[in-house]
Amino acid sequence: METLTEQNGIFPKLNVEEEPELGATEVESMCMNCHENGITRLLLTQIPFYKEVVIMSFSCDHCGYENNEIQPGGEIAQKGITIRTVIANVRDLNRRVIKSDFSSIRIEELDFEIPAQSQKGEVTTVEGIIDRVVRGLEQDQSVRRIQHPEAAEQIDTFIVNLQALKDIERPFTLTISDISGNSFVENPNAPQKDPATEISHFQRTKEQNHLLGIFAHDEVTDEPNKVTAECIKLENEVPEEVNSLLKPIREGAWPLEELQGEVLQFQTNCPECSAACDTNMKVTTIPHFKEVVIMATVCDNCGLRTNEVKPGGGIEEQGVKIEVTVRGRIDFARDVLKSESCSLYIRELECEVGAGALGGRFTTIEGLLTAMREQLVESTGMFMDSNDKDTKERMDKFFGELDAAIGGNKQLTIVMDDPTGNSYVQSLNDDGTPDTALRIIRYHRSYDQNEELGLNDMKTENYGEEQEEEVVVADEAEKVES
Repeated sequence: METLTEQNGIFPKLNVEEEPELGATEVESMCMNCHENGITRLLLTQIPFYKEVVIMSFSCDHCGYENNEIQPGGEIAQKGITIRTVIANVRDLNRRVIKSDFSSIRIEELDFEIPAQSQKGEVTTVEGIIDRVVRGLEQDQSVRRIQHPEAAEQIDTFIVNLQALKDIERPFTLTISDISGNSFVENPNAPQKDPATEISHFQRTKEQNHLLGIFAHDEVTDEPNKVTAECIKLENEVPEEVNSLLKPIREGAWPLEELQGEVLQFQTNCPECSAACDTNMKVTTIPHFKEVVIMATVCDNCGLRTNEVKPGGGIEEQGVKIEVTVRGRIDFARDVLKSESCSLYIRELECEVGAGALGGRFTTIEGLLTAMREQLVESTGMFMDSNDKDTKERMDKFFGELDAAIGGNKQLTIVMDDPTGNSYVQSLNDDGTPDTALRIIRYHRSYDQNEELGLNDMKTENYGEEQEEEVVVADEAEKVES
């Protein structure tokens, strides 16, 4: 494992052709079935189009018991995820599914739900989920038929209904809700859009954060009110000699012109190999748009180079949908700012890239298409199954059409949809107004979009009053106690 870590990082990519031996670690552990010692194999890897995972497989030579589970190896996602998939044919039963410990699974037609944390995380299929439920229900049926015959009969009827789902006599809906955001359902039509799947994200509640082990600073302190009062006091008066890592910038101490001309640098960990590296950050202005923050990371350990763009200011009052027709080389040179919340759709290729897939980028139309192609090429191991010729032919056809478009031999219509309104495409007109090949539509966000962005419960006026009132109450309580 040490040699593997030095060459490819802690989580090597899942590529059988280049890395036939990923170096699984074997650990002797107790079998929970016969209580003898068995072998647990651990594999740290990256699943294409998903994230880093730890795959665990246990086998016992004494009783033959086998078990496998999966644990996310990366960070907990910022938001929870809900995946709703309509299973309509046998091919849908073979969709690969990644579920974490915090995933709840619901089958709408049977009004059946598997609660979160009742099963371990695993890599399986839709059919595998049904089979595991059936095995669990059949486990104690022989005893139930003697002690509780009525309950056993009801369970037998339900098992028959579950087994009937695999015959696909009628479509059924599988819904996965995961507060950790670490669940995934395969798209068999990739890179095209999956018409049978709806994916939405949601903000976690305080209770759900606690369940994941995420706590705010004042929640793990014995005296939260005292800490809040001290923080507000420090905001008003911070002496120069305070030896802290982050110090507030006093008004007038650093003019905005100097900030825009300065390249700031701070230490981070490489997203590829987790080694310590530096990130450079600079504030700049895009003409006819707004200020943006450009961040670039270079890792000396693995050579990774990444760049990311964050729009300056807050979320705009309206969302924006930008349609640009790519007719030739002049359109390929248009500057593009794609925010993290912006989804991308190419009509002629029927290809959709979800929000956050390519991250925030400041590039050109050509750079955007090239980055999308590189990401697909690096992750083709997800699709290239030696027994699935249809998928391989579909991917080869898609890459051919994409290469023709990048080479300027195919006209494209690119649609960028950003509910935050923080995306931009350069106009060919000098005054910044949309030209004939550029169409900009502004729209009011829906309630669900505001909910996903966390705007419905956001207080933008007088938000400091409640905090000040809490501090006053804490001070008065402290006086009474003294």
